[in-house]
Amino acid sequence: MEPLAHGIGGRSDLPVPLWLAVYGGAVAVLVSFFALLVFWTQPKLRGERAGWPVPMGVQRVVDAAGGRVALRVAGLVLAVAVVLTAWAGPDDPARNPAPTWFYVWFWVGLAVLSVLFGPVWRVVNPLRTVTAAVLAAGRGRLGRRELPEGTGYWPAVASLFVFVWLELVYDRASEPSTVALFLTGYALVHVAAGLVYGERWFDRGDGFEVYSTLFGHLSPLGRREDGRVVLRNPLDGLAALQPAPGLVATVSVVLGSTAFDGLTRVRFWKDFTAYLDRPFYLLVGTAGLVIAIQFVLGTYTAAAIVMRRYAPEDAEDGIDVRFVHSLVPIAVGYTVAHYFSFAVFQGQAGYLLATDPLGRGWDLLGAAGRGIDYTVVMPKTIALVQVIAIVVGHVVGVVAAHDRAVGTFDRRDQQGGQYPLLGVMVGYTMGGIALLVGT
Repeated sequence: MEPLAHGIGGRSDLPVPLWLAVYGGAVAVLVSFFALLVFWTQPKLRGERAGWPVPMGVQRVVDAAGGRVALRVAGLVLAVAVVLTAWAGPDDPARNPAPTWFYVWFWVGLAVLSVLFGPVWRVVNPLRTVTAAVLAAGRGRLGRRELPEGTGYWPAVASLFVFVWLELVYDRASEPSTVALFLTGYALVHVAAGLVYGERWFDRGDGFEVYSTLFGHLSPLGRREDGRVVLRNPLDGLAALQPAPGLVATVSVVLGSTAFDGLTRVRFWKDFTAYLDRPFYLLVGTAGLVIAIQFVLGTYTAAAIVMRRYAPEDAEDGIDVRFVHSLVPIAVGYTVAHYFSFAVFQGQAGYLLATDPLGRGWDLLGAAGRGIDYTVVMPKTIALVQVIAIVVGHVVGVVAAHDRAVGTFDRRDQQGGQYPLLGVMVGYTMGGIALLVGT
């Protein structure tokens, strides 16, 4: 079986010419921006102060200790099941469901659930559960060291980079033994760090938890600053994102990795790498991934440097972190576009293979002999979802950036101060559509 593939619609699948989709997406972003200049002249997003409280009965259910314990236990049991299946099942991704559970059900599902319900991985994270249990047994002798000053999200950047390298560059990523080794090693590293620094480590060090929390800021469910669970405008949740060192790099890894995956599917890249031997292929792939991430980081940072010239003195420092929240909906849009068909098609294999997870001839779910149904979604639908996801993500990003801009720049500089970031977003829109649905 070939490595798990992120099937995406090609140029011929679009119901309109690719050039029209590319320029249409750019026009949609520009029209949104100029409409905002006219109709959105004051900051409207209130961040952690916003939201409509849910009924107290719902609040009590959400905060119930028993429910949280049950979720933690469920997260631990499921994680153990994936790891054990990866180790003990057949070392063939065509027969072992663990790679699909990990790359599709977990990674893709985590993004969707976080956008819908908030930072769900923080609640069910099995590494937190194990760490908390060991810390409790240690009676306060462990987990007391403070994180070094300036740590920020940099450990999470490293964690996410290792994962996307495994997923997008490593040619044996789909092998169950690879999944088993990665998950076991990842767990050992982060539990060990948690025993040194306490559970606070996972807020900034666990790439998956940071990823979930980042996307969770766009959830319509959240907590107000007084602790109440609220229904909110997702843009208010986005405005509540707190800046920290490494946050820009975290978003750049997510955006850059999806751009790199799109690049690897264009004919130029396929022709370029077709005859490379394995070591050189891995070297070129790693370089390509790094360059893609650096491109996102560099273009955004360059825009922030120009924007700084328009900012008042008290806002000049940290402009890049002040506006980085506007890249999060773009990252969500890219993620939807990037993984939609992968989840719809390859995700079915997670269920089909679960009928015999250890390769013992079982048929636990009555799915033996069934195959993936590739007719559930048509190619044109896939291509449309990709384009719409990218455009909507950028439009939401423009709205978030504009609200922050009218609260940051003086009135005479509000328009000029936004042009650099607008230019970057338009470029991301056009490039994203071309890479994801082009040939």
